[in-house]
Amino acid sequence: MCRDPKRDPHTLCIVESVSDLWAMERSNTYRGQYFVLGGNLSAMLGVGPDQLNLQPLIERVQTTQFNEAIFALSATLDGQTTMHYVHERISPYVENISSLAHGVPVGGELDYLDDGTLSTALTHRYKVA
Repeated sequence: MCRDPKRDPHTLCIVESVSDLWAMERSNTYRGQYFVLGGNLSAMLGVGPDQLNLQPLIERVQTTQFNEAIFALSATLDGQTTMHYVHERISPYVENISSLAHGVPVGGELDYLDDGTLSTALTHRYKVA
């Protein structure tokens, strides 16, 4: 996959783990490059920046011209904290940085959703054409 010339060399998807990479691949919609962080920052678990693969990521975005970096991290406090921390470090090198959408899943019913999911979906709503 890493050497596949058919993949977009200018788009980078940042994931927590190899299992997240395979989940993205199962969708059959993403055809760019990947970077595996090796986890999330977590004050509760004592995971700091030195325990993640941050330096290789920074070196990669410094030496490769990426048009976009996509964060595909967990929608947890640790995942969002990690995203903001990494964003600060890679934003000088990547112009377009995005994140996967969060909210109501396809086929989801509102009365079964937790308050946080519903709140996020409402906050990030979009205009219907």
